[in-house]
Parts: sequence; C-alpha cells; structure tokens
Amino acid sequence: MAMPHSTFTLPDFTEVGALGVVGLKRIWARQISGSRPMDDEAAREWRAIHVLTSGLQVGLEELHCYLGNVQPSFASFEDWIVQRNGGSIDRAVAERINAALTGRSPPPAASALAAEIDAMDPVLDADDLAHWEEHGWVILHDSIAPEACRATAQAVWDELGKSPDDPASWDEWTDQQQCVFIQLYRHPALDANRRSRRIHKALAQLWGTADLWVSTDRVGFNPPVTPCRAFPGPGIHWDVNLTRPIPLGIQGLIYLTDTAAHQGAFGVIPGMHRTIDAWLDSVPPGVSPRMHAAEHLTLTPIAGRAGDLILWHHALAHGPTPNHAERPRLVHYLTMFPSDFPWTPGWL
Repeated sequence: MAMPHSTFTLPDFTEVGALGVVGLKRIWARQISGSRPMDDEAAREWRAIHVLTSGLQVGLEELHCYLGNVQPSFASFEDWIVQRNGGSIDRAVAERINAALTGRSPPPAASALAAEIDAMDPVLDADDLAHWEEHGWVILHDSIAPEACRATAQAVWDELGKSPDDPASWDEWTDQQQCVFIQLYRHPALDANRRSRRIHKALAQLWGTADLWVSTDRVGFNPPVTPCRAFPGPGIHWDVNLTRPIPLGIQGLIYLTDTAAHQGAFGVIPGMHRTIDAWLDSVPPGVSPRMHAAEHLTLTPIAGRAGDLILWHHALAHGPTPNHAERPRLVHYLTMFPSDFPWTPGWL
C-alpha cells in the first residue's frame, strides 16, 4: 500500500543511501508514496529515472513493477539493484550518475569514451541523415557482428525455453512474455550490444553529442500467426506524450535475424515527425489520438537483415506488425540518450 502523504516526507534529491547515488532515494520515495511531482520537479525526476536505470542496469518497467508490487524499504531496494549487477556497483558508475544528475562535468572515463566516439568516422552518411530528416527513421547496417546476433538470439530462445527448430514450442505462452516483449534485461550478449561503438556513433550523430546513456531494455519475440496463435501485439502506438511540441526522442531495435517485411517486421508511419501537428489537428474533438491512430493509420513495415539497427523519432506512430512468414522475428530494443533529453510535461 502507498504510504499516506501526511506521514511520508520525500527525501531531498541529493540524499543518498549505501550506494552513494543521488536521486535514487527520492525516486524510491516518490514511487512508494504514490505522490506526483510538481511541474518544476517532474522533468528532473523523469530524466533521473532514465539515467538511474541506465547507469544501474535496471529495466525501467521492471523498476516500476518491483517498487509498485513489493513496496520495499530503501535498503531492500538498493540490495535488489546490487543483486542485478552481480553483487556490486562500480564506484565509477555512481560518480558518473551523480555528475549527470547534479550538472557537473562527467568523470574522466566517461569523457574519454565520448572523445573516442567523437573521433570516429561517421557511420551514418549524408544520405542516411537526409533519410532521417525526411522519414524520421534510419537503418544502421552491421550495428553488431553476426556472432553477436546469434548469441543474442540464443539468449532469447533460452529465456523463453523454446527452440528455433520446434515450431510447436512457439505456441507455449510463458510468464516472460508481454505482447511481443520478453522481460529479459540483463545478459552478457545484451551487455555486449550496449557497448557497440557503431551504435554509439550513430546515436551521437543524431543527438549531436557523444555523452550518452544506453538504455537497459528488453528483447522481443514475434512468432508467426497461425489458427492457434494470434498476433500478440501491441498495435500501432506511441511511447511519448503527444502534448505539443513533441521534442526529439530516439528509439531503436536490432534485428537479430534476417527479417522480411511480412515477418512481423517493425513498422512506422514514415515522416510523421514532420506532419504530426497537422494530423493531431485533424483528430475529431473528444476522440483519443491514440484510438484514432489505431482505427485509421496503417504501418509501413521495415525489412532488414541480421544486425540492422532501426532508429526512429518517437513522434512516429509505430509498432510490430503481424507475422505472416514461417519464422519468428527476434529483436533487441536498444537506444541511447543524453541526460538532459528534452521533456514535455503532462500526458496526452
């Protein structure tokens, strides 16, 4: 049960616990108390949640589920984080988080990595960047090596307890599955993908900075549709507030196997980052834009090969598409973001 506001005082943002990480105790308290941040606090705390989940390698959704369902003490919450990091948190990680959340310069290791990325040759060429500007999405080929694709795909199969050679096993629903999403956040193969310098460079080109945080996100499994197996969804959607103006935000996923357009490929409404204001104006009064999109928009699927990273502007309506092929679609969701990413208050 959430604690009554009258008996629960939120700690100061700079108050720390055993891990020495700022913001963590306030975020825990906010979730436990069920209180809503004031407008002047909301942006800071929302950014802090993303930096904390990135730096501490905890999935955003699993953090919310754990705090909401367990209502742990702060000490138990910190222990839970440590357990998910193999028993310890590197002090350098805490230092980088603290620097980002208090407006200080990043520590030397983070600065050195950013400098290394800055010095790399571009991985997105002029045509790629023009495509991004026009259509709101772009593909980075060979974002990870073929062996990394195979290792990550195997991690997905192992987590599900299914076999790529046994289609009957694809029908068996497991507790890890939520629509096409699989609740696997930490694995050596996933960690290796998050360290890809090519991915880092691509995001640095789009964000205009190499001082980025990598998401601790999950994987996806979209099996073929059959008479016994319906498309698990989700349908067309946005993962962003539609209150205008919608700022820059970048989402991404890696295809782990060659994926045809009809193979449950990821789909978007191309160019919607440029036309969304006019589209929102066209939604009838009193109608939810999200419901209107589900009823009137059709996704364009994006085919790709193993190792392709698809990056898209979060103003694009998007989602997986039904799989009408013979093989599942497997992906790893992954993106990067600066600690001061733009944010719009409210929710529409």
